[in-house]
Amino acid sequence: MKPIYLTGFMGSGKTTVGSLLGEELDLPVIDTDHVIEETYGKRVAEIFAEDGEAVFRRYEAAILAELPTKNAVITTGGGLAVSADNRKFMLDHGFVIFLSCSLETIFERLKEDTSRPLFNQEKKKDMQKLYESRLPFYRDCHWVFETGECHPEEAAKRIAARLKRSELGYTGDKR
Repeated sequence: MKPIYLTGFMGSGKTTVGSLLGEELDLPVIDTDHVIEETYGKRVAEIFAEDGEAVFRRYEAAILAELPTKNAVITTGGGLAVSADNRKFMLDHGFVIFLSCSLETIFERLKEDTSRPLFNQEKKKDMQKLYESRLPFYRDCHWVFETGECHPEEAAKRIAARLKRSELGYTGDKR
């Protein structure tokens, strides 16, 4: 089975839903940010602060190409899908699901989180611009799943059921 890539903005539920989806499907879960941290020996925030976003994005692309191309749930960083090369790789090698939710829901989920280098609660207009600029890239996927209206457990069960019904391929949506 091809890997399942979960994309979306920070706080959309990729890590939480991905972990639960892995359990539902009995597949390993790989978080690209965690792999980067292990590979390069720095936290994501440290890479951003010390080396810059461009270096981090190069690390993301390199890691993506090294990940398994079957039997895995892969949760991606919020900016990974911005790169056309990364999107093409995921679309060609796996099944891409955009976990979508409103910016208001994201702000609520992340209000206490200080670990995200690009998130700033005080600069909501900047976050809205970033969110809106990334939406077209996230929508370049196999299908969109709305996470704002359901609990992570329900989201994972619904995604797993749909993937099983579609035999992990055709869902009737895009592509």
